[in-house]
Amino acid sequence: MSDTGNTSLQFEAIPECRSPSPDLLQELTGHRFQDPSLLALALTHESYSNELNNAVESNERLEFLGDAVLGLVVCSYLYDRHPDLSEGRLAQIKAHLVSASCLAGQARKLGLSEYIRLGRGETLAHGEGRRNILADTLEALIGALYLDGGLAVAGRFVLSMLQEPMDRMEGSQKDFKSLLQECTQRLCKLLPDYEVLSEEGPPHERVFVVQVSFLGETLGRGQGPTKREASQNAACEAMGMLWSRAGFDLDQVVLLEEPAAGEGPESSS
Repeated sequence: MSDTGNTSLQFEAIPECRSPSPDLLQELTGHRFQDPSLLALALTHESYSNELNNAVESNERLEFLGDAVLGLVVCSYLYDRHPDLSEGRLAQIKAHLVSASCLAGQARKLGLSEYIRLGRGETLAHGEGRRNILADTLEALIGALYLDGGLAVAGRFVLSMLQEPMDRMEGSQKDFKSLLQECTQRLCKLLPDYEVLSEEGPPHERVFVVQVSFLGETLGRGQGPTKREASQNAACEAMGMLWSRAGFDLDQVVLLEEPAAGEGPESSS
């Protein structure tokens, strides 16, 4: 049997997802694609491509592009929105907003799982609900929007999609100490421990260094002119560590919707 015949049989054997209509995707993204093939490509997981012997391109390259566009849009927004925040705090907020769990939560709200093209194995394993697959597909969709409509179109979609988590972050980032405490209490009903490591300088220019730990592990250190500010900075660093740590999706606990049934912690790609 020829290679072409094999490809045809394999293609027919792979369960098909629903085909997204232009009207539906315009509603979801606010943009009507001039090149519909970009949309189809954005929804094509590598498992689908692999089972067709790569006769169909996967969305990996679009994901790569979309990841960069997403980062640029979020960083630009945070830079303009919060001129008073340090680079460290901006980076921590950004790390949460572009995390796999945050993106997967927004992808679920958009209903993208119904339209992802997966290979047979991933389909049978309900891969359309996996956190990383959802997040990667959303990044690929952002890449497709950028190629089809430019940065303005992609940027509008990103900011609209992330408005709710951005609002939550902006409401919580001013008090990282309370946020960290809420997280640890929800995890195992225990509080983080704060320790003043040093206190230096003259009375009018004191500098405090505070360390925060949880279950015996140091999560962050911070300094400031008061113990309170140093503790806030330590908690801020701790939250950044937890948000970025592979396999520890803190946003499940506090900031975003609960993960889908049967879905456990999973590292981002």
